[in-house]
Amino acid sequence: MKQIALVEKRLTGLSIRTNNAKEMQAETAKIGELHQTFSQKAAVKYEQGACLYGVYHQYESDHSGDFTVLVGAETDMVESDSALEHVFIPAGDYLVFSAEGDMPQAVIEVWGQIWHYFADATCPHARAFSVDFECYTSESSVDVYIAVE
Repeated sequence: MKQIALVEKRLTGLSIRTNNAKEMQAETAKIGELHQTFSQKAAVKYEQGACLYGVYHQYESDHSGDFTVLVGAETDMVESDSALEHVFIPAGDYLVFSAEGDMPQAVIEVWGQIWHYFADATCPHARAFSVDFECYTSESSVDVYIAVE
């Protein structure tokens, strides 16, 4: 894990509203299907260095409440004939957790590490629950950025 100061980014993609309880059950999970739908409706310019993003925002409360997920890419790195939505990742301080391996298992495991890190009573950071995001840098690696206060 490392801490960085991030500049604002504008992303374009498709979104859904969900929560962690729904995502733990195969019959109510929506994020995997959102990734599939986005890949069918949009072309990301990976050959130009684009990353695929999963952006978690509009938190109802904390990790136990509803939130919105947008799957997309930086606005100038995605093309689509479908209507796409936009979201801004605000500038600020983020902790970055990284994982490599088979997806989606690797990203599931790194989120487990994140929840464990913030649940520790001696954790020196507090989650902001503003905007968090996954940046898939390859088919087998992901960096998860968590906004901190």
